[in-house]
Amino acid sequence: MHIPDGYISPQTAVTLGAAMVPVWGVASRKVKASLKARQVPLMAIGAAFSFTIMMYNIPVPDGTTAHAAGGTLMAIILGPWAASIGVSIALAIQALFFGDGGIWAFGTNAFNLAFVMPFSGYFIYRLISGRSPINCRRRWIAAAVAGFVSMNLAALAAAIQFGIQPVLFQSADGTPLYSPYPLSMAIPAMAFAHLLIAGPVEGAVTGLVVRYLQKHNQGLLQLNSPIQVRYADTVAKNYTKLWWGLAVMVVLAPLGLLANGSAWGEWSREEVLGMVGFLPEGMKALAATWSHALFPDYTVPGWGDGFFQSAAGYIVSAAGGLALILAVVFLGARLLVGKGKVHE
Repeated sequence: MHIPDGYISPQTAVTLGAAMVPVWGVASRKVKASLKARQVPLMAIGAAFSFTIMMYNIPVPDGTTAHAAGGTLMAIILGPWAASIGVSIALAIQALFFGDGGIWAFGTNAFNLAFVMPFSGYFIYRLISGRSPINCRRRWIAAAVAGFVSMNLAALAAAIQFGIQPVLFQSADGTPLYSPYPLSMAIPAMAFAHLLIAGPVEGAVTGLVVRYLQKHNQGLLQLNSPIQVRYADTVAKNYTKLWWGLAVMVVLAPLGLLANGSAWGEWSREEVLGMVGFLPEGMKALAATWSHALFPDYTVPGWGDGFFQSAAGYIVSAAGGLALILAVVFLGARLLVGKGKVHE
């Protein structure tokens, strides 16, 4: 669901980017008001988890790929406002340093994955889980359902954004200027990939992690629970296991290379030309907006394109992305609340 530059018009991109500005503003104020020192590493871990899990491409039967995103899981633990900031940071780093998602389209991708997904997932989770005990089975089932539904709602938003382009933006002869795929094609294609693959994976990951936390660190699930339970030191005591989990995800990141093909709607200009027989003029003009990614498509330039070179590049990219996210989150936390003033 990383929309590249050229698939949506500047008008669409600016509109959705502008819609995210107040979201980021409110989110910053909410996080500033509630941030605790021991939660900063957790927010960094959540953003890094979102970044890394999006590298795990999963094959879809139609020849495309899909991936989970982690936005709902982060919203369940830290709340939707913190999740919005965390996922936005991950998306920005993916676009700037790895060429995954467009620069023009950043606001649109953030709208889908850092607004629609975490907020819808959070409220679905709260609706289903209600005021049930933290260790109740209803909680992890609610998390799984929320992950599944929120992923598909984000995919639907992206499909609509793709599908309205050929209707609203055409050249004088009626040729689409940007995405050439109408709603009748975009919605079924995105629904197929996300109802069948990405949604179930997102739901499974969200539910399983919540189930794990119920057994091993209930304090993390009490941070944002409507039932206020005193959790003392239980919140921070198991961060080491979370860091180790991230390290394992980085090492195993090359598994994402095993899925052949690109995600639907993320094709290169050459692939679009081969599929539809022409390259929309607007797409041609915007597609190369940002060509300075240090590690394009999570590869290390000059390392070759064999599997082992690509796998090594994937690991380096995952580790580098994780380091960048940690730096941004910790620096952002300091700027938000001031040095030494993070709430205890």
